[in-house]
Amino acid sequence: MRRVALIVLRAVLGAVFLYAAYTKLRDPWPLFAASIDAYRVLPEWAVVAVARTLPWLELALGAVLLIGVWLRYTSVAAAAMLGVFLVLMISAYVRGLEISCACFGPDEAIGPKSLARDTLLAAMAIGLAVMVRRGVAVGR
Repeated sequence: MRRVALIVLRAVLGAVFLYAAYTKLRDPWPLFAASIDAYRVLPEWAVVAVARTLPWLELALGAVLLIGVWLRYTSVAAAAMLGVFLVLMISAYVRGLEISCACFGPDEAIGPKSLARDTLLAAMAIGLAVMVRRGVAVGR
């Protein structure tokens, strides 16, 4: 049963990261940069660097999660990324910023629905990382 849970978590999280990357890569990167800048937490040079690299990191992470290699590292990376995203979204929401979360393109405002979804995704990623660390892996 745990192996099935591991596969389901990997598949769901991998698909989410691939879809998130796709929605960012289909538009010009300055559009994503504007969404990042709206959070008001990074200097301009960092906004540009994140906007140009994050979608590619999400694409790679999603693919590796789906393939199922390097799970000890990719599960922790997924949990860390989703944790950082969630903290940034909560911070923006608490500060009253009415901005796009930029999770799946520029059109979704941060609100209870997006916060609940990202909390669930972060919990799933943490669960995956814990399962992998405890040795619940396919083939073991």
